[in-house]
Amino acid sequence: MEHLREKFASMQGAMNLEQNERIKELQKAGHKIYHLGFGQSPFPVPDFAQEALQSHADKAEYLPVKGLQKTRQRICEYHARIDGHTHFTPDDVIIGPGSKDLIFLLMNALKGDVYLAAPTWTTYKPQSVIAGLDCHLLKTQRENGWKLTGDQIKRECIDCKPGSVLIFCNPDNPTGATYSEKELGSLADAIRNTNMLVLCDEIYARLKYDGEHRSLVTYLPEKCILSTGISKWASCGGWRMGYHMYPQNLRPILKAVQAIASNSFTCCSAPVQYAAISLLQFGDNAVEYVRHCRRVLSNVGGYCAKTLSAAGVQVVHPNAGYYIFPDFEPFRARFKVKGITTGEQMCDAILKEAKVCLLAGGPAFLDETSRFTVRLCFINFDGAQALKESGKFSLNDPLPTDFVAKCCKDTVDAIEAIVTWLKSLPDD
Repeated sequence: MEHLREKFASMQGAMNLEQNERIKELQKAGHKIYHLGFGQSPFPVPDFAQEALQSHADKAEYLPVKGLQKTRQRICEYHARIDGHTHFTPDDVIIGPGSKDLIFLLMNALKGDVYLAAPTWTTYKPQSVIAGLDCHLLKTQRENGWKLTGDQIKRECIDCKPGSVLIFCNPDNPTGATYSEKELGSLADAIRNTNMLVLCDEIYARLKYDGEHRSLVTYLPEKCILSTGISKWASCGGWRMGYHMYPQNLRPILKAVQAIASNSFTCCSAPVQYAAISLLQFGDNAVEYVRHCRRVLSNVGGYCAKTLSAAGVQVVHPNAGYYIFPDFEPFRARFKVKGITTGEQMCDAILKEAKVCLLAGGPAFLDETSRFTVRLCFINFDGAQALKESGKFSLNDPLPTDFVAKCCKDTVDAIEAIVTWLKSLPDD
């Protein structure tokens, strides 16, 4: 301990990763556990992307720190066509081994504070601590769909220091929330009058169920850094390729991040950058793949939200991604009879008694530990089988009403196990 810097002496690893490793070990040992605690795509990497990666396995050279020029060009073309972001050039793009690394490098380059919605993704705050930046939480509420508002920015961020950054996750992890044009316009107007920059984490953008993602970058291009990648929509989490896109007026920050990158990760994997070109072309094969993924996720997420709501849990229905953020507050009195007073205790009891793994909203996702919120990842089903079955039905038609029960049985069984456990609770 005498050799260790004080702020790291008690730092935990990312709770979602630590829990995932622990649950995987229990499952390998033969324990039957429904794993709803870790968020990654359940679907296979598209065949054409696998083939592209194989064909570039010989690419072993170090690439430029900012990434392969052709891949950065394709990134710009992709976002111009899909999102209408025409102001970016390849010189405005940096590719890294996951967007997570690039967010961390940005924090190390800035001199202000970090502002986070609460709840939010589990790694933002620990990264700010490592970077030595002060972190401010902007609390959101279930009644408002877990979303930030322009009025909140005006109240809580108006006096922020120069060089401060708001991490804005849209679509949101862990809540599945998305923002309307009106809501984004209000946020943009409020942020424009502050010293704050915005890191727009849009890693789930292509998984918005209606296919109509709206980006804050559109409303505030001069202050927004776009952060995204291929891990979610293309099911390539383990490929570790993300990228950031900077407006030209923030080029000095990009140059600083590039310098830090050159002294840390050097460059993203060469074969992956070459293979990503085929994904970012976003041709008919990619569009069809994503539409089927969205349709499956929308049906599974809707089933989970509806079923838990019917059981008395407070749930905001998701609009994108893999998650819902249920609030078990109505069961507080019955939990108290069992000696359960925190979300973590509730999750421990559900794991022990219902064999379902969940991750409490607090502290992992910056919700209060006394609340009974959880991030529920509804992706413990056979994604390959679900895509195959979805492919039997026209994308212009809804899936059959029994699709989730037939094709996503493990998720259905997990939700039913939670409902059964709730019914077994002692009366208050």
